[in-house]
Amino acid sequence: MERQKFVEVRAKIGKTQKQIAELLGLSLKAIHSYEQGWRKIPAHVERQIFFLLSRKRDDVKKLKNCWTIKKCPKKRRELCPAWEFQAGKLCWFINGTICECQSMKNWEEKMVICQRCEVLAELL
Repeated sequence: MERQKFVEVRAKIGKTQKQIAELLGLSLKAIHSYEQGWRKIPAHVERQIFFLLSRKRDDVKKLKNCWTIKKCPKKRRELCPAWEFQAGKLCWFINGTICECQSMKNWEEKMVICQRCEVLAELL
């Protein structure tokens, strides 16, 4: 996650730097460092901030599941953890999902694809 995206998401959540630090269990200094670009934003922080943003949506029930948007065939859906846990609106939150017809092994690799995907884009 780029520093500017972090700032934008924090603003959409409606929290100050101090408030987001408390929610994420981080120091205020860490938040300053992320927003200034002095430190890379760790995967667990990126995951948490997107999760918080997803819970602020008023229309979360109107969002479509990833397998519907991506038109995943039944065989692929059955292999995907997003389907297994019925988390098609949170597929970006779960490692090991089958996006672009391949299983994502790590968070950074996954987020490269998720950042371009319409499922996460609906949040942003």
